[in-house]
Amino acid sequence: GIQTPRTEDPVYDNYYKQFNPTKYSAEEWVRFAKESGMKYMVLVAKHHDGFAEFATKVSDYNIMNSPYAKDIVKAYADACHKQGMKLGLYYSTRDWYHPDYLVGDNVKYDTFYRAQVRELLANYGAVDVIWFDHVGGRDWGKWKFDELFAMMYQLQPKLIVNNRAAAFCGPDTPQDKKAPTPELAKMVKGDYDTPEGFIGAMNIASDWESCLHVGGQWAYGGEDGFKGPEDCIRMLVSCTTGGGNLLLNFGPRPDGTFAEGEAKVARAMGEWLKKYGAAIYGTRGGPYRNGTWGGSCHKGNKLYLLVYEWPTEGLAFDPLPNKVLAARTLTGVPCTFKQSAGEWSVQLARKDMDTPVTVVEVTLDKPLEGGRIIGELRTPQDYRGEFGAILSADAKLEISSSLGGDWDKPGNHARLFAGERLSVAFHTRDEKNPWAKVDLGAVKTVHAVTIENRPNERRTEGLILSISEDGQTWQEVWRAKSWEAIWTVPLTHLDAGAQVPGRQVRFIKVETINDTPRGLLLQRITAFGAK
Repeated sequence: GIQTPRTEDPVYDNYYKQFNPTKYSAEEWVRFAKESGMKYMVLVAKHHDGFAEFATKVSDYNIMNSPYAKDIVKAYADACHKQGMKLGLYYSTRDWYHPDYLVGDNVKYDTFYRAQVRELLANYGAVDVIWFDHVGGRDWGKWKFDELFAMMYQLQPKLIVNNRAAAFCGPDTPQDKKAPTPELAKMVKGDYDTPEGFIGAMNIASDWESCLHVGGQWAYGGEDGFKGPEDCIRMLVSCTTGGGNLLLNFGPRPDGTFAEGEAKVARAMGEWLKKYGAAIYGTRGGPYRNGTWGGSCHKGNKLYLLVYEWPTEGLAFDPLPNKVLAARTLTGVPCTFKQSAGEWSVQLARKDMDTPVTVVEVTLDKPLEGGRIIGELRTPQDYRGEFGAILSADAKLEISSSLGGDWDKPGNHARLFAGERLSVAFHTRDEKNPWAKVDLGAVKTVHAVTIENRPNERRTEGLILSISEDGQTWQEVWRAKSWEAIWTVPLTHLDAGAQVPGRQVRFIKVETINDTPRGLLLQRITAFGAK
């Protein structure tokens, strides 16, 4: 018989009795994915709700007991194998339905879910990726991860595993009955990281993959509200140049087809990749640090510049260790370039630039060394001439919370305020009011504050800027009306009936206020004014 629902939501738990995606065609899905330029796919085999989309033998709560009564995963696996698509499967260890999930010593559930993972890896041919999501339960002793991984690699020796097999298990505290050994902790980190809902920070030392949805949520959410093709192309470019992959989520309709808004995005990305795929497939991120201008990647003796914003004076970079032999756009237009021991630059006529990304292929005399950042763009927007000197180079930073990382190390806070961009932004999350405060060290006359966003990172939309002389009494001076790559906020005061530049400021605060928790990600904050 059917298991007793753990969710205590009889309406949801009985939806499967109506589930009948009669228009689902795995062959068409894979064909469409290939036309869209995708090289691998990840299908949800079981989500948090506990419903299995495959013919599992260890639970009645599965697709075979729905009106559809066909194994969706098998059709998908067969189509991937037939069409040469790399096959990935998503499996949520968290389970809102199973009555034994995290009950007692969790042995019954641990045995159950490992049996389902075994089915997925034993019954559907070659599987290239398994994408775990959410475990839960702080006690490592409730899970036999060592047996899980041994079984997975025995069944699929070439399997790639993400970093969530033990997500949210721990951290190690005295109340935990058992902590992981260093070997186990390393093993469950898998092969790559999975920043979710945002573009990962630039990291060319280890593998990562951002998972983002085309619509407003992971599942089907209606026929509108989708990101535009240009936004999704830029997301792909930002992931590629940052050293990662993009796992772009499409939420099918209940009948197994896709909304036109999603299909439009996929088709546009496929057309773009037909022209510019050489700068995406098989490349490695770097060697230049990403910025609002765009980013770089390389393959063999080719360096690719993927440019969003091209300064009028051209693109000037820190010096290359290789000799530049030629530069052209991937549409075949030659670019002019200069190279010296101190820097190299490239220029292109405005009429030859593309939207949403201009892609320049630079031919070098020999391949670039991978995994190393050698510098950044030398021609960013510079407000010193307009607003005065940089006042924030030695500022101190306080944030409401932190995920940790390089920005927490002594001396690195100043990097947020002047000079070199942070390769990773500070990040507060799980708060309705995440904030960051900048202390200039003394009251100074500030003419303007610039706030630089990470490329394509829009979670700071709605940002609020406030200033204070004493850190106690704050005055709101600006709210973002729309997202910009760089916000520039002039500070003025009323004098003799006119607004004139300059405010007396020691403390600067940036924050967001929301009904639900969110992250705060910024790239650089700079205060300008009179020394």
